[in-house]
Amino acid sequence: MPRREDIEKIMIIGSGPIVIGQACEFDYAGTQACKALRGLGYKTVLVNSNPATIMTDPVMADATYIEPLNVPTLRRIIEKERPDALLPNLGGQSGLNLSLELARQGVLDEFNVQMIGVNVDAIERGEDRRTFKEVMKGIGVDVPRSELAYSVEEAEKIAADLGYPVVVRPAYTMGGTGGGLVYNLQELQTITARGLAASLVGQVLIEESVLGWEELEVEVIRDAKNQIITVCFIENVDPMGVHTGDSFCVTPMPTVSDALKERLEKTAHAIVEAIQVIGGANVQFAHDPASDRLTVIEINPRTSRSSALASKATGFPIAMISALFAAGLTLDEIPYWRGGTLDKYTPSGDYVVVKFARWAFEKFKGIEDRLGTQMRAVGEVMSIGKSFKEAFLKAIRGLESGRNGLGFAKNFHQLPLEELLALVGTPTSERQFQLYEALRKGACVDDLYKRTRINPWFLQQMKELVELEEEILKHKGNLPPDSLLVQAKKDGFSDKYLAQLLTLSEKQIREKRLALGVSEAWEPVPVSGVENAAYYYSTYNCPDKIPAAEGKKVMVLGGGPNRIGQGIEFDYCCVHAAFSLRDQGYESIMVNCNPETVSTDFDTSARLYFEPLTVEDVLSIYEKEKPLGVIVQFGGQTPLNIAGELEKAGVPILGTSVETIDLAEDRDRFRHIIEELGIPQPKSGMASNLDQALAIAAEIGYPLMVRPSYVLGGRGMEVVYDEEMLRRYVAAAVEITPERPILIDKFLDNAIEVEADAISDGESAFVPAVMEHIELAGVHSGDSACVIPPISVTPRQVETINEYTRRIAVALKVVGLMNIQYAIADDIVYILEANPRASRTVPLVSKVCNIPMASLATQVMLGKKLGELGLYQKTIPHYGVKEAILPFNMFPEVDPLLGPEMRSTGEVLGMANSFGIAFFKAQEATQLKLPTEGTVLITVAENDKPAVLEAARLLSKNGFRVLATSGTAAFLRTNNIPCEEVLKMHEGRPNLMDTIKNHEIHLIVNTPGGKLSKTDDSYIRKAAIAYNIPYVTTTAAAYAAARGIADMRQGVTGVKSLQEYHADIR
Repeated sequence: MPRREDIEKIMIIGSGPIVIGQACEFDYAGTQACKALRGLGYKTVLVNSNPATIMTDPVMADATYIEPLNVPTLRRIIEKERPDALLPNLGGQSGLNLSLELARQGVLDEFNVQMIGVNVDAIERGEDRRTFKEVMKGIGVDVPRSELAYSVEEAEKIAADLGYPVVVRPAYTMGGTGGGLVYNLQELQTITARGLAASLVGQVLIEESVLGWEELEVEVIRDAKNQIITVCFIENVDPMGVHTGDSFCVTPMPTVSDALKERLEKTAHAIVEAIQVIGGANVQFAHDPASDRLTVIEINPRTSRSSALASKATGFPIAMISALFAAGLTLDEIPYWRGGTLDKYTPSGDYVVVKFARWAFEKFKGIEDRLGTQMRAVGEVMSIGKSFKEAFLKAIRGLESGRNGLGFAKNFHQLPLEELLALVGTPTSERQFQLYEALRKGACVDDLYKRTRINPWFLQQMKELVELEEEILKHKGNLPPDSLLVQAKKDGFSDKYLAQLLTLSEKQIREKRLALGVSEAWEPVPVSGVENAAYYYSTYNCPDKIPAAEGKKVMVLGGGPNRIGQGIEFDYCCVHAAFSLRDQGYESIMVNCNPETVSTDFDTSARLYFEPLTVEDVLSIYEKEKPLGVIVQFGGQTPLNIAGELEKAGVPILGTSVETIDLAEDRDRFRHIIEELGIPQPKSGMASNLDQALAIAAEIGYPLMVRPSYVLGGRGMEVVYDEEMLRRYVAAAVEITPERPILIDKFLDNAIEVEADAISDGESAFVPAVMEHIELAGVHSGDSACVIPPISVTPRQVETINEYTRRIAVALKVVGLMNIQYAIADDIVYILEANPRASRTVPLVSKVCNIPMASLATQVMLGKKLGELGLYQKTIPHYGVKEAILPFNMFPEVDPLLGPEMRSTGEVLGMANSFGIAFFKAQEATQLKLPTEGTVLITVAENDKPAVLEAARLLSKNGFRVLATSGTAAFLRTNNIPCEEVLKMHEGRPNLMDTIKNHEIHLIVNTPGGKLSKTDDSYIRKAAIAYNIPYVTTTAAAYAAARGIADMRQGVTGVKSLQEYHADIR
């Protein structure tokens, strides 16, 4: 079928902010769809609340709305834009659920909008647990025994009939949100209640457990002619019981027989035909190797997390092809690189792909490192190799967890075998590393299989790696025999890991293997659906088949796997660098290993190397391609960690020098430069041991801000109030050495924190806007809400910040981007830190101010001067408020407090002509909408009482009933604010927990009692999350919320596209 001519304008709903279970793989999918549809000549309207992604750049769609993702907002956009069609299946679960709600509430019919790609019935057949079960029964496909429950009582009866353990699966959710595996009645009651709250339709499936079975996935795609092809088969190494987002996965399936693959494919095709999916779909199966029973677990009738993996693993751009299907094309009209068209496609490729997840358990005190049916991973890495061993070890080194191989992680190699055997029985983020050490200590493969249900083939592969490693260890202190080194490289051992095992330098290993003629070779992954496109992976198992690219070339190093502290904001910068290089006539060479991102899309750069960001891998590509230089300042901390070694090996670093980057991290040298420039800074020092730390503390006085050097995302950062806390911090700190000291600064209490992103050419600097943090100093900038332009910083202070930023950029000879954080206390502007690299706020500043910072910085790195770029200070007539997305709902045991260590997974942006409305919209976009009426509970620490007054007064004035605990209530009454008193939990009944559980509270303002408090008040904040009540934990945020509520009560504002906001900037 040719391109549809009956539609002109198509709306795409994005997936919103990055959360655990729904990450930037959906931004990659949506971006691909926008490009495909515009390529066919359609106008596109994009709605997404996430400012960090390239998807919401104004160049990606004709009209871009950075707005809260909910039905009322979308209705207003549809009414204004009048799209002809809505594409629902490329925005993850958020996009799918919203599309369904728009259809159910009659909005699509009211404005004559067609749903294309997937129809409403297909969504319901795939997502509604009851309907899905009935459809499967109708086509004779086995599903686990199960029943639907709409209440905890119903769930109890079903579980009793099925027998424990059972799995709780909420309908219309992603990432296993709200669900879990339960072993007893108490767990069932807790998880069912959570699941019913998480489900769009208040529905959970209580399902028989298939714990320990093999988990197998088939990624398929179907067009309107009912032509169905299998894109790839994915085998989960971890068995059923671990969410696929956390599971270690391999494609193609190395342990599955051809006969079983045939059954999987036949069943998957029957399912998508019955569901009537148009586009990509992921079908998950459980297989019992003992009985050979095959049962379907679920289908995602949309592009999913696995779709991104399948796309990057095979070169089959599922989201792009799905968008083409929605526009009327079919498989037999789209080209296939092996000849003919895509209806002839079959999975091919003589390589192995491994996906390994990355977690952030270390960020959350008191959390148990345990994997289950609810996803916990915050990112992932994908690797490609000629063998499973090679791909597996490439994935491990790509994780950037400080581990270069599987051995000697933590203290596992020191534990006795019995203890290791006990540990491996529980799935955790460390299980593969524990298995490796258990095998080293003589554990038998069969015993490990019984304990883990991981297929013996994978365990045997690991055992062979252990045996090879033990041979290598016999040569400690020396270079191993040539044949052993060659075998180690073929099996995936990295130079750095071999150096670690042999106590040699990485350079010695590299020089020896090169002398033996052992170097990385590259193979292509051809791209389907387009003409003549491919990307590349390295191997030590075949000769090089790929000639170097021609022309002027520049290499861009990506950010590796997503993690807290380093997300898609950095990928955004890398993508802009590739686009800017192309526009300036350079061939861009991208290096990255993250399958979720736009930077690893086949057409973002001129050439993509899907490789880990290590010295070995990057240097090999550099030696092959010989680019003019390498851009390291856009990929976050990842490229910076290897920049020094690359430079020593002769790689030219473009832009800011490695020396400058190191200088900014060296607090002593940096402090001296700031002193010479006459810029105020908090008193500070560096300590390599406890005695030094105590001496510095005595000199500068408490409170202190302490943190390790060379980290991103505030890792290990803490406010320390007394000597006891300092002693505890130093005792717990890992690897304090003279090379890696801890940094100690005087903490400026009650200071306003601001930051400035700048573009510098080494001679001058340009600051598009100053950003003010809404939370006071002490909350990590990644977690604090912030606003552009600032609301409480004076013009004189802004000019001071601009001047200091210019001085610092010139003194440090920064060429490219720079981020500087300041604190304002007693009308003095203090510098806190400077980062001469891209920051996570670059996309935010770029979008609010209409200044493409990363693109301009790329031009500067290639030699342009600021004067040539036509930059000037503009007046921003609107406000942009960024709010952080915190994953506390996934970690209910954690106290949801903000502090100096970053914990957010993503962010949203609210834009409006007033600060109050922008703040309200930002909160709304987090899916915790502020109430405009009702009851507010206020309970704050003693020293926060004066600061909460204005918020309480404003809320009371706007008709809120104010409830407060005794101390806060007395203070409010003294200040003439009417309030009612409520008991704390330890004071009797009825107490504030009763009011929360009875849904009498609509907003909670609670600041932590801290060390001075006699009782733990974390239960209040945890209850806010459990009962989905909007809450704030700082007085600054309370006042911002009160302002937002007051402004919103004046009336709902209209919607404006980003392009319209930009047109108003003068």
